[in-house]
Amino acid sequence: MRADAPQPLPAQMRRKRPAPPLVSLVVPVFNEEDVIPVFLDRVRPLLSSDAEWEILFINDGSRDRTLEVLFASAEKDPRIVVLNLSRNFGKEAALTAGIDHARGDALVILDVDLQDPPELIGDFLARWREGYDVVYGVRVDRSSDTFLKRFMAAAYYRVFGALTETPMPPNVGDFRLIDRRVAEALRQLPERNRFMKGLFAWVGFPACAVPYVRPKRAAGATKFRFRRLWNFALDGIVGFSAAPIKIWTYLGLSVGAAAAIYAGFIAIKTMIEGVEVPGYASTMIAILLACALQLVSTGILGEYVGRLFTEVKHRPIYLLEGLYTHAPDADGAERGEAATLIPKDQSTASR
Repeated sequence: MRADAPQPLPAQMRRKRPAPPLVSLVVPVFNEEDVIPVFLDRVRPLLSSDAEWEILFINDGSRDRTLEVLFASAEKDPRIVVLNLSRNFGKEAALTAGIDHARGDALVILDVDLQDPPELIGDFLARWREGYDVVYGVRVDRSSDTFLKRFMAAAYYRVFGALTETPMPPNVGDFRLIDRRVAEALRQLPERNRFMKGLFAWVGFPACAVPYVRPKRAAGATKFRFRRLWNFALDGIVGFSAAPIKIWTYLGLSVGAAAAIYAGFIAIKTMIEGVEVPGYASTMIAILLACALQLVSTGILGEYVGRLFTEVKHRPIYLLEGLYTHAPDADGAERGEAATLIPKDQSTASR
């Protein structure tokens, strides 16, 4: 997928879209009690009448009043569905849960903090109706982010592109629309250590970009800290490339070759000039350098082994406490029962 101007799709690739389509907004939340009402006030006027809508909030183990605010909002709006995870599993797992349970013909993934402008949903749907299965937002202006964050993000995208064979466009986050068949493809990917930006890129399908200026958060504070961002970046590189191990293989061979050459030089010098007492400084430098290389290479290997350990255990990516919806099931609708906010029997649902 590239961030270039979209090329017209061949007529044979333009799949027929349902009319009216069901569009699912997939919104993960964690401790966002302040911004949820602002988000809904901004989104509701954009829900056009030429489509049916559901707003799927995934509560990722919030410790504030987020769940209470979601239930109160769902009581007033039957389009709201609340997916409550049993604890905090992380944003990648929450996105996975949302994609698994969204019913839409098209899924729009966006953050609740309104740094993903919901006004672009109409543009996304227009591109989707043209035949694109993936429509993603490209941040053309990130002045709302700190200089350090912009610098680190740019460096990461360059490193990721150099080390992996999965083309991931720079300055693209999770903000995107995906077609139903893309969601079905993502559901076939079983890995537990998930880097959703990479998975979105890996599955492919016809895609195009929509540029936008990234605004500041509407309310609250970001939940991502440096340590969490570092682990997130590490998951992306380790999950999509074996290059770090290969690099240390080549580096080890280079250091070994240099050591062999140096050993030969010392042997020849000793035979010609006699025995020389080695210096303490040069000996310690050589020992420390070798130990450092061994520790770093072992650490990189450990990252891969640790992820293998997680995958072998085959634990679920997430667990649900419950799925709460305002809509009755099919049997209830046939009996004419009124819709109320009820927990569906999915308290053990997982993947």
